[in-house]
Amino acid sequence: MGLVFHSPSGPDMGDHVAMTEVSSLTGRLLVATPALADPNFDRAVVLLLDHDEEGSLGVVLNRPTPVGVGDILESWAELAGEPGVVFQGGPVSLDSALGVAVVPGESGRSSARSEDGPLGWRRVHGAIGLVDLEAPPELLAAAVGSLRIFAGYAGWGPGQLEDELAEGAWYVVESEPGDVSSPAPERLWRAVLRRQRSELAMVATYPDDPSLN
Repeated sequence: MGLVFHSPSGPDMGDHVAMTEVSSLTGRLLVATPALADPNFDRAVVLLLDHDEEGSLGVVLNRPTPVGVGDILESWAELAGEPGVVFQGGPVSLDSALGVAVVPGESGRSSARSEDGPLGWRRVHGAIGLVDLEAPPELLAAAVGSLRIFAGYAGWGPGQLEDELAEGAWYVVESEPGDVSSPAPERLWRAVLRRQRSELAMVATYPDDPSLN
């Protein structure tokens, strides 16, 4: 799967990400700053599935579509959490599907290269992993706590995400397994910011339309 370029712009808010080690962002969340101008990522919460010197790849966790999982991947529909719809993972390769699942009991493990876990599931970070959608769902049925299906993904070329972080386009925060399976994705942006023990918690109160303030 190739990495493709996009260039959201944003304010100079780099102080919020300066504390984060850019070399180890796999499994973290990118939370769009209120002023990020790219409509593809307005109030987006992105789970980074891969981040290294060759580029970055993630999925947007809070873009549900009207399409039911059963409409495109009927065999996986029973494992999909509420709402049981396909999510738009990003603007790249919208005709491809990615499965992300949480396996309870795996949260204490952080290695992305750990070989354990159920068949058909590859750990990304802790209890969060990628699902092989070509595998029989019954391989995972007993182990998976929640499953999300994403159409498309967000991709960055080498160094591109680092440039966006330096420009202040994103806040970088820790992910929690519940972020993947939030039953109210429309509230995820505020919820993730609100739980931060820093000035970021105040950003959660930022109005949807500042001009109305």
